[in-house]
Amino acid sequence: MAVRSGQGNPSSPRKAARDAELQAEAQRLRDLLQPVVEKHDLYLEDIDIKTAGVQRTVHVIVDLPEDRQGGIGLDVISSVSLDLSEAMDNDPHDDGRPYSLEISSPGVSRPLTEPRHWRRNLGRLVEVTPTSGDNVVGRLLEVSADGIRLLPQLPVKKGMKPRQGEPMTLEFSRILKGTVQVEFAHAEDEHHEDNAADGPGDPGPAHPA
Repeated sequence: MAVRSGQGNPSSPRKAARDAELQAEAQRLRDLLQPVVEKHDLYLEDIDIKTAGVQRTVHVIVDLPEDRQGGIGLDVISSVSLDLSEAMDNDPHDDGRPYSLEISSPGVSRPLTEPRHWRRNLGRLVEVTPTSGDNVVGRLLEVSADGIRLLPQLPVKKGMKPRQGEPMTLEFSRILKGTVQVEFAHAEDEHHEDNAADGPGDPGPAHPA
């Protein structure tokens, strides 16, 4: 899980010290909140802390386990938000500064940077940027400990039916990044999923302290 925090120019010693302090705080909150998230059968994806004066905004991103498909329902987001807010309110090491807690799920636009991200998107159309060569768009068939197996979708002229190439395997060491491609045939499903689970640009309930 990535833990992000801080803002500003990292070359400034004061900013660097502040970023290190926020990073340590984000890690401490991860240790505090992870059991709460897991109680809801969710995965703690990321914690991001931003500050404005004495006010803190703690953004917690949660996801489904890698063996489950679909999105997180709003009722689940609401329930985990209440429990996380209670845990932070009762944090024995909190310094008393006011905070706003935001909960969201990653959304379909999240970059695929970890094996679990790929496993969560088995069967979907993805675009892979390799370390060398052209980008590859294809159906994600399989994810192993070392890499992925794709059924490439070959480029065709506009209006023509997509053609499929031969299945190919790419090791994670050869992948710079991957992204899920929204398919027009599944636009209604994507719309339903976006309504069922908040994306990173549409945070869930905020709980001011």
